[in-house]
Parts: sequence; C-alpha cells; structure tokens
Amino acid sequence: MTLPTPTERAEGRASPALLVFLALMTAVAAMTIDAVLPALDAISGELGFAGANDRQLIVMLVFLGLGLSQVVYGPLSDSIGRKRTALLGWGVYTVGTLLGMFAATPSMMFAGRFLQGFGAGGPRIVAMAVVRDLYEGRPMARILSLVMTIFMLVPMLAPIVGQVAELVAGWRAIFGIYLALALVSGGWYLIGIPETLDPAQRRALSPRPIIAAFAEVLATRSTMFYTFSAALVFGAFVVYLATAQQVLEEGYALGPLFPWAFGALAFAFACASLANSRLVMRLGMRRLSLMALAQMIAVGAVAILITRLGGNGGLPPFWLFMGFMALIFFSVAILFANFNALALAPLDHLAGTAASVVNTVAMLGALPLGYAIAQSYNDSVAPLFAGFAGLGLGALVFMALAERVRGPA
Repeated sequence: MTLPTPTERAEGRASPALLVFLALMTAVAAMTIDAVLPALDAISGELGFAGANDRQLIVMLVFLGLGLSQVVYGPLSDSIGRKRTALLGWGVYTVGTLLGMFAATPSMMFAGRFLQGFGAGGPRIVAMAVVRDLYEGRPMARILSLVMTIFMLVPMLAPIVGQVAELVAGWRAIFGIYLALALVSGGWYLIGIPETLDPAQRRALSPRPIIAAFAEVLATRSTMFYTFSAALVFGAFVVYLATAQQVLEEGYALGPLFPWAFGALAFAFACASLANSRLVMRLGMRRLSLMALAQMIAVGAVAILITRLGGNGGLPPFWLFMGFMALIFFSVAILFANFNALALAPLDHLAGTAASVVNTVAMLGALPLGYAIAQSYNDSVAPLFAGFAGLGLGALVFMALAERVRGPA
C-alpha cells in the first residue's frame, strides 16, 4: 500500500485501503468491548459474579488496560517505530484473549480483559500516531473523522456478531473472534503497510528523553485543557457502555433485540463522524466542538427533566430514550474527533508520546467518573443523562480555558 502524496495530505485525502486499515487498528478496542455485551449475563452467571453491577468490570477493565498502556506504547512508537510497537501490542492482546477464552473464575476473566485492553492500546496509539505522521490541522481532523466513520461499523455490528457467536457456540466463541481480529490486523500491518516514522525523527528509548517528552506534553496547556475536555466527554460515554446491556436488554426488556438497538445508536455516531469530516474543513474544529457541546448539555438536561417527571420507574418511553441518545451520540462523535485533533495539534514532533499522554489522561480521568456514575444505576436512566449534561458542562469550561492559551485552529 502506498502512502498519501503531499497534495493528498494537504487536502485531507487518503486511499480507502489506508482508511480501512486505520479503522481496523482503532476498532480492536471497540470490538473487544462491544462484542461481549450480549453475553455479560451469561458470563457473570457461569463464572459466579457476586453482584449484578459487577459485570460492568468486564467493560471497565478493558478501558483501564487501554489507559495504562498509552504511557508505554507512545514512547515505544517514537523510538522503535510504529510497526514494531503495534505488533508488540497485538502479542499482549493475544495473551489476554486466551486468558478470557479459558477463564474459569472471575479473576481470570478480569485479568484477561485487562490484558486485552493493555494490548489493544498498541495498535490504537500507533494508528493515531500514523495519522499525525501524515496529516496536520484540519486535514488531520478530517481523516480522523473518516476513520471514525468506518470504525463505527464495529459498534453497530459487534454486538450482533457476539450474539450470534454465543448462540452458536457459547460466549467463549466471542474470544475466538477476538483472536482472529488480532491475526488479521497484525498480519496486514506486517506485510502491507510501510513504516511512517522517519528514522531521523526517532527518539532514544531512555528515561531522560522520555521524561523530557512527557514534561513537554504536560506543559503544553492547550493540549492538556483539551485533553481534560475529552476526558469528561469520554467519562459520560463510559457510563453508557457500562450500563447499555442493563438499560436496553433488561430495563427496556429488549432481550435478543438489544444488539440492534445498540447498533442503531452507533449508526448515529457514524453519521456524525461523516458529517464532521465534511464540516470541519469549512467551519473549523473549535466552532463544531462548541456547537456539539451545547447540544449534548441541552439534550442531557431536557432528558433528565423528562425522566424525573415522567414516572415509569425512571425510564422514559423507549422511542424517546433512543431519540435523546441519538442526538447525544451525534455530539459525542464530533467531540471525540475534534478534541483529539486539537490536543495533538501543537505537538507534531512528539506524535507518539503526545498521543499516549492525551489518551492516558483522558481515559484514566474518565474511568473513575464513569464508574462512579455507572454504579449508581438502579433501573433509572437519570444518572446516564446527568453524566452527559454535567460532564459536558465541565468539558465546556476546559475548552474555554484552552481557547485562552492557543492560537487559531
């Protein structure tokens, strides 16, 4: 596969093969989380989980592994190259997948899920670094949006794939699909994709330059303020992922239709990513982000009010819930792409390390917020909507702070 020309980079264009490859590299995390969602009750029942909300740890531990892995893979990708780093991540992911596949206790499952997350961080961080190697500014935001559009096919289809696999061969077959994903993606990178990091730009893998690089990223105030904004938005999204099976499959009694409802909301996410890829070149990242935040906060606030006043045990009518969530997801998709691009923009010379710090801070900041809100789930969706509205307000504050210390975007 050939890489984009300078003209294509300036115009924010990429070949379909490159876009699919980047989406596949980032989609491993989403596939790892979403495909297993229909089987959470079966896993918790067979392995003997103590409480109903303990199943949320099957989701949360993947995020924890992802968050912690970034500080390892970022410097590695700047030192040994993008390709070797991604392949190392796939190796760790494979070990975690095998642990989950043969888990006999909750502890084995939790360890496997953590290692899956830690391993998936390699391909994920490398994909972001590759985009940063090739693009900058608005073209980078456009490519990230196009990748996200393809990427969102995974959440749309993953629960359906997981449900079919469980019905045919039991929940352990889902981990067989994860293993196949690792082999296909790793093989494609090994054989078909060139290294994008110029050898002259590689950084020595020693404590002093790594600490210096991390310090530079952390000292770049606009990067960190946008990272905090991304963390708050992601925290609200984590609440949804952790409780989706309980809300949709059990709360709304969708049963086997749960994956289809989950996929419908993922479709709204994909539509927003595609729209962002076109609008960002005309309107800019900041204006779109501001509009998306305003919508997320407003919809969340209205949804809380209707949920509180509407009775029905904290569950608004299903069609209304889906409408609210579709509007919120439209906003979240725009924010994910643009906040990451804005955070990385000032640090083109530290693409891998910058991406690792941004992702680590965002994910580890989001997890305790998302976990605390998700644990308050008690058959009412009010905490879910409160998370989007309240954390969205916090993200707006950090965005305002970022705008005070950075130039035009």
